[in-house]
Amino acid sequence: MSAFSGQLAGWMAPALATAETLDSSETITALVAEYSTTLYRVAYSVMRNAAEAEDAVQEAFLRVLKHRDKLSEIRDLRVWLVRITWNVVLDKKRRSKTRPENEDIADFARILPAADRRADAILISSQEHSRILKAIDQLPAKEREALLLSAVDELATPEIASVLGTTESSIRSRIFRARRELSVLLAKQGGSL
Repeated sequence: MSAFSGQLAGWMAPALATAETLDSSETITALVAEYSTTLYRVAYSVMRNAAEAEDAVQEAFLRVLKHRDKLSEIRDLRVWLVRITWNVVLDKKRRSKTRPENEDIADFARILPAADRRADAILISSQEHSRILKAIDQLPAKEREALLLSAVDELATPEIASVLGTTESSIRSRIFRARRELSVLLAKQGGSL
């Protein structure tokens, strides 16, 4: 269990203690342990801010707590949780309308491995990462969403279609167009993936 999922499980413990049944609290604890990292990646891929991403994941699990009686009806918990998180993040973005540039070194430490790497290699890697993220931000919204869910969050085409409420063929087209456009944007900037 990652440090974040451990913190999240600890944060939710008081709410879980008041759950109606031990089974539902165990189920939700298991959901936190299994999916918090995935949901964090979903939130971070859009928010690009660690604190806001963590808040979004916490809010998503609060929504799960409110609807814990429906857990047995859900066919694919992973897709359901990603959809909740995706909606939370989009709501937060709509409310804020601005996204500050991320210069917090702690955020970079979360996404870049540092073991046995030279400082110049880390700097170049973080600059390349920033350049790619800025290019992704230039993509049209539908293509950007599909690409982020596919590449960053590693969802399959049917799962992405479910999250975004569209068809699988539409998702495949969006991902194809996003990759093609991203390649063009990166080539214009003097580099490619």
